[in-house]
Amino acid sequence: MMSSVEAARRQMVDQQVRAWDVLDDRILDTLVAVPRERFVPPAFRDVAFADAEIPLGHGQVMLAPKVDGRILQAIAPLPNETVLEVGTGSGFLTACLARLAGQVTSIEIHEDLAQGARRVLHDLSVRNVGVEVADACLLDTVDCYDVVVVTASLPVYDPRYERALRPGGRALLVVGEAPVMQALRVTRTAGNEYLREPVFETNVPAMVGAKRPSRFNF
Repeated sequence: MMSSVEAARRQMVDQQVRAWDVLDDRILDTLVAVPRERFVPPAFRDVAFADAEIPLGHGQVMLAPKVDGRILQAIAPLPNETVLEVGTGSGFLTACLARLAGQVTSIEIHEDLAQGARRVLHDLSVRNVGVEVADACLLDTVDCYDVVVVTASLPVYDPRYERALRPGGRALLVVGEAPVMQALRVTRTAGNEYLREPVFETNVPAMVGAKRPSRFNF
């Protein structure tokens, strides 16, 4: 018999994620299988499956379930692929990526968030993930990953994340400023050529230290 928590998780997927045009069965099955409630801060466990962001501290949030679903569907990691996640946060999306891909490297600027994510991932026996404390704004990796996911927004497009892709790789980047930002799927098509496609609109906190547009006062 399905427990009440499992039923709530499945209802979250059916009523929120699927309703936002996430129809890939691999993604839906992953969101059902990964116990989201284990990654939610204790003070917010009662709203673990709500259609809302959940505060994590430092101005960071756990993304709404439907946003996680759209991100995963846009980049569709495969079992033989390597993934770079920028912004570990709670570790929930990290665990989903790990279930879909071969190996995940996740970087987080806040030590306490990284430690919390490592703890839950370890407790759930997620072994194909490495969580590192680092500043993504200093990233200089080139040609290393099949998939790159940046969970914070970039007020100004930053090409360093697309440069981390191997040929044929895909990145998900949220670009712009509140109230509406554009999630872009960036595909490295050949050599140093990239296809940038808008996939959905959203509004998420900006990356710590990210470049912002110049402001002119007249």
